[in-house]
Amino acid sequence: MARRRGCALDGRTVGFLASLGGVEDAELTLPWQAVLARGWHPLLLAPARGSVRTVVHDVAPVGTYPVDRVVGEVCPDDLDVLVLPGGPLNVDALRMDAASVRLVREMARAGKPIAAMCHGPWLLVEADVVEGKRLTSYPSLATDIRNAGARWVDAPTVLSVERYPLLTSPRPDDLAAFDEALLRLAA
Repeated sequence: MARRRGCALDGRTVGFLASLGGVEDAELTLPWQAVLARGWHPLLLAPARGSVRTVVHDVAPVGTYPVDRVVGEVCPDDLDVLVLPGGPLNVDALRMDAASVRLVREMARAGKPIAAMCHGPWLLVEADVVEGKRLTSYPSLATDIRNAGARWVDAPTVLSVERYPLLTSPRPDDLAAFDEALLRLAA
């Protein structure tokens, strides 16, 4: 994952929120590369300083990436878009972190776009920002999403624009469509 450091942020800033313990590799690195290719500025956010570990299917380690900013030090004014990569372990850890939940809630209240992949919508449910929205996710989250007052659909990507823009996508196989929709959303 190529990184840009020490430059003035004169374009779109896209925050990627991940736990240190294991985010799904492709769901972090492929959207990150799409953002970089567009000339925008990706920032890796995490609950603590250190490095984010990427994995495949929550098991096989792939790499580590240094955290750019601790999530508790970030506010919606710092970001144009927030991306929530998936992986059950990643999102389960984030939804137990008060600062991560607060940032998601504040982004929604500020009307800023949020893009969530795979298990990422679990964090949206925890932040109580899905009621009345239409979204997708990894299929095992469908009941949680419905119970939170949203309409779950099975589609490669879903964009819901009521109150704030929310882009969701269910599986790593849908990353090409997700990346394309993310770039349109952030433009």
